Amino acid sequence: MALRTIDPASLDSFVALGDSFTEGLHDEIGPDGRHRGWADRVADGLATANGRVRYANLAIRGRLLDQVVAEQVPVALALKPALVAFNAGGNDTLRPRADLGRVFATFEENVARLRENGSQVLLFTSLGPPRAPGDRVARGTSGLISKFTAFNTCVRRVADRYECALADIGTAPALLDRRFWHEDRLHLAPEGHARVAAAAMESLGLGDPALLAGETGWWRASLPEKVVTGRVADIASDLRWARTFLAPWIGRRLRGVSSGDALLPKRADLVEIVAAP
Repeated sequence: MALRTIDPASLDSFVALGDSFTEGLHDEIGPDGRHRGWADRVADGLATANGRVRYANLAIRGRLLDQVVAEQVPVALALKPALVAFNAGGNDTLRPRADLGRVFATFEENVARLRENGSQVLLFTSLGPPRAPGDRVARGTSGLISKFTAFNTCVRRVADRYECALADIGTAPALLDRRFWHEDRLHLAPEGHARVAAAAMESLGLGDPALLAGETGWWRASLPEKVVTGRVADIASDLRWARTFLAPWIGRRLRGVSSGDALLPKRADLVEIVAAP
């Protein structure tokens, strides 16, 4: 059975690995001029709970699983932190011709490496495509939903097998509400990052409502109902999204480039964070 909660007092160092989800894209801007994201929020929570924590964030937007394995996992293995957050494979799942069997095998192999290295590992299930208020299933996303469902089955199985902490955000339908997402429909907005951070801290045994920004499980709560827009307005919104975000994303895929190609990690080494007074 997966180790759902651990002693947070043992987590004196934390390294976050992954892509834009872990980099924190479209959260609030932090003091360093980069987006904060759920991982920065968790690091702050650990620092508050324990007095201090050493924290690195190696995640870079657009990274595929093999890139995370080649560029980030070796650094985490060398740093030997108490906790590693490993979230990778989502971008692979979005690719039409991705070999999901190989993705799942690589995912498990590297979780095993991190656990054998002595780190506790924090995993996440995927949220899948967001939905507009009133939509039962987002239009044209049934294929993606089935792929993310398979990915989540893999994550849960790996968490059980290697006794990882698991933030099972994929079981919270409220988080699919598009109001928690940036307008690009690929990344979380600040409220979404806050909820993911709360889910992560709960899975690590941090239960203080002051750290979670609410009572245990608050991140699962739905927003108040919103007036559902008409079909014409929905189509117009979809067309604006396709023109502004989908078309450039497809263009980058065709050119073989990524939005993170020129970026370096925002925290490339363990830096101490001290609890605020």
